[in-house]
Amino acid sequence: MKSSILKWLVLSATVLIGLIVVVQLYWLTKVYSFEQKQFNTNVVKSLRGVFEDLEMNDNPAQSLQQLIHNPADDYYLFKADTIPEQDSLTFYIRKEFGDFDVLTDVKLGAYSSTLKKYVYEDYIPTAASGFNITTAQGLPVFTGEYDHILLYFPHRSQYILGEMNFWIISSVALFLALIGLAISLFYFYRQKFLAEVQKDFVNNFTHEFKTPLAVIKIASDVLAQNDISQKPERLKRYASIIQNQTTHLQNQVEKLLKSASAENKKFPLDKENVQPAKLIEQALNKLQPLIEQKQALVELKVDNYETNIQADEGHLELAIINILENALKYSISPHIIVETGKDESDYFISVKDNGIGIEKKYLKNIFKKFYRVPTGNVHDVKGFGLGLNFVKRIIDGHDGKIRVNSLPGIGTEFRLLIPF
Repeated sequence: MKSSILKWLVLSATVLIGLIVVVQLYWLTKVYSFEQKQFNTNVVKSLRGVFEDLEMNDNPAQSLQQLIHNPADDYYLFKADTIPEQDSLTFYIRKEFGDFDVLTDVKLGAYSSTLKKYVYEDYIPTAASGFNITTAQGLPVFTGEYDHILLYFPHRSQYILGEMNFWIISSVALFLALIGLAISLFYFYRQKFLAEVQKDFVNNFTHEFKTPLAVIKIASDVLAQNDISQKPERLKRYASIIQNQTTHLQNQVEKLLKSASAENKKFPLDKENVQPAKLIEQALNKLQPLIEQKQALVELKVDNYETNIQADEGHLELAIINILENALKYSISPHIIVETGKDESDYFISVKDNGIGIEKKYLKNIFKKFYRVPTGNVHDVKGFGLGLNFVKRIIDGHDGKIRVNSLPGIGTEFRLLIPF
């Protein structure tokens, strides 16, 4: 399965997991709302039984809706034409609450409209509630127009949540399972991506070294012939082939070794006064064989040799070589413009080419290790996908930045910014 397909599958699974979590949270709120309504219903049923047991209402025609009110959350107020004795009220409330499964503690107070105060207050704990016993003092007065009994449930929310234990535990278990699934999918995708990177690296490594080694083998076979010493031009040509291919292999091995030794974002640099114009000249000299082979036109717009910056000469030269080498490799008839100058507080080195360009969607990945922009045939241009990664590490080590502008079919500009 390709990484792109797997990426979309992981993304789709993540969205689905998110939807499941949202739906589960929605149902939890619905269950909580249902439990609240059930609690209210049970309280009203219990109070109806208390009315019937104690005959507190002189007008039987009045409905429970007229007698019982919810002045605030956790409070229930019911009108009492006759205030019963405290012991009787406490006994029947405890009895009715037990019958209708209202198993949480409650504070109660009997308010007299004549005396303008609570004539008595009480606290009724329940063994099933498991909440700490608290005092019954401090009940608020919601109305003083008539005698009434006020009930306050200090732990109603906790009690309702306790009734939802099954839903909460199952939801938490589901959340944990979904989180574990998401982590597993991400880990699987990451392993799949790394496996593909490793596979591409092995393929690139094989193709990168197979051809030079085959050429060296053929050239060495020719040099091993008995009559080769009698053909000096042929001897020189095949010796040159071996030398060029060996140099190429050495450069690739050097890239691998330097990349392996530079795992940190910043690595130690030996900074000194460096002339960028001189570095560019040295880099072009080292790439001269490739420039001639590609019949490239290199246009220089560099400043004079008096400009100096603080940089590691060897590493910065390698960065310039890598950028120039890419400009040569990815252009059919290379026309390269190398420009330098000042960009605010930075010194810039710009390399523009007329190559195949890079699509915008690939730009964010070009500095990743082993990453190579898809070009139809991954082996059309040799390389390991290490060059730009190494350039990025070098520029980061100089506290600099890299800006890339590219248009497919038009060309690419790499601008290296080094602080003065």
